[in-house]
Amino acid sequence: MSGHSKWATTKHKKAIIDSRRAKSFAKLIKNIEVAAKMGGADLSGNPTLVDAIQKAKKTSVPIDNINRAVKRGSGQLGEAVDYQTIIYEAYAQGGVALLVECLTDNRNRAAADVRAIMTRNGGTLADPGSVAYNFHRKGVIGVRKTDGVTEDDILAAVLDAGVEEVNDRGEGFDIITEPGTLVAARTALQEAGIDYESADVEFVPQVLVEADADTARKVFRLVDALEDNDDVQNVYGNYDVHADVLAELEND
Repeated sequence: MSGHSKWATTKHKKAIIDSRRAKSFAKLIKNIEVAAKMGGADLSGNPTLVDAIQKAKKTSVPIDNINRAVKRGSGQLGEAVDYQTIIYEAYAQGGVALLVECLTDNRNRAAADVRAIMTRNGGTLADPGSVAYNFHRKGVIGVRKTDGVTEDDILAAVLDAGVEEVNDRGEGFDIITEPGTLVAARTALQEAGIDYESADVEFVPQVLVEADADTARKVFRLVDALEDNDDVQNVYGNYDVHADVLAELEND
C-alpha cells in the first residue's frame, strides 16, 4: 500500500469517517467552486468540473449543495471565489516525504496551521525542492473492485487511451496516465461500462519508503491531522505499507 493510492488509508480511518464528513463535504464543494471558476459551468466543456462533481456525488454531497457550488464558482450568484493553491514540502517520521496541497483564501493562516500540525505530530517542513523532485504529476483514476470487473477488463478498455500502468491496490485499481490523457482514459472506461470511483491529477511518488508498523502509525497520525485542517485539500506521501503491517494496525 503506497502513499498515493486511493485505497491507502481506507480501513484504518473507518472509525473517524463520520466525524470528518462535514469537512470532507466542504473540501469537495471547494473543488467544485474552483473548477467552475476556472472552466465555467458548462459540463460539456469542463472535464475538471465533471470529475469534481462525480467525486462529490460518490461521497453523498447533496445535489443542492453541488448546484450552488457550481453557480457560486462560475459567478452566477455574484459571489467572489478566490482560493490560492499552495504546496508545502515536508518530512514525516522514517524519512517519509510528504507534499501538502492547500487550497486557501488566507495564505498566512494556512502556513501557520501546517507548521503547527507538523510540530505537534513529529513532522518537519522541508526546503523547497527537497521533496518535490520525487513526485510527478499524473492522472490517477480509481476503480473499485466489483464482481465481473477484472484488471484485464480495465486494461482492454484503456489500452488505446494513453494509460501508463494499472496497479492493483487491494480494494481497487489505480490507473495511471499523463495529466493530458486523464479525460481520454476516463471516457474509455465509461464507454466500456466500467464505473470509476475518482479521477484526479495527483502527485505520484517515484521512489517509495517502506514503513514498519511504528513508522506507519506515526505517519498516519500526521496525515490524519493535516487532512483534518480546512485548508488542506490533499496530502501525498511516498510511504509503502505492506499488508501484514496494515493487518497489525487494524488490530490496534
